[in-house]
Amino acid sequence: MDLLKNFIYAGVGLASSTSDKLKETIDDLVEKGKISDTEGRKICDDFFKSTGEKKEEFESKLKKVQDDLTERFDFMKKDKNGIEALNKRIEDLEAKVIAAEKKAAKAAAAVKKTVTKAAKK
Repeated sequence: MDLLKNFIYAGVGLASSTSDKLKETIDDLVEKGKISDTEGRKICDDFFKSTGEKKEEFESKLKKVQDDLTERFDFMKKDKNGIEALNKRIEDLEAKVIAAEKKAAKAAAAVKKTVTKAAKK
């Protein structure tokens, strides 16, 4: 999964770099008078529209692949249930520790009271 995430991040970086270069190139062409400002904006808009459509298409395909993998590999489903079970056990154990600490504090207070009474006699 990390490899897939790295691949996606690389793709996002490449797309960002490409859009920056496109804007730079269009600005240069407009500045040199080779294309009009309107043509430059149209080229950029078309590029970003096309890129947006490809992004949505890619995301839907990626979601399908993720769903297929999750469906094929049963351990992913079991892992979620296992984590939930472990979290429940941790909560139960924490509650027992808190109860034991309260009980120990009461016992310590009782011992202290007894020692104080014995010291006064």
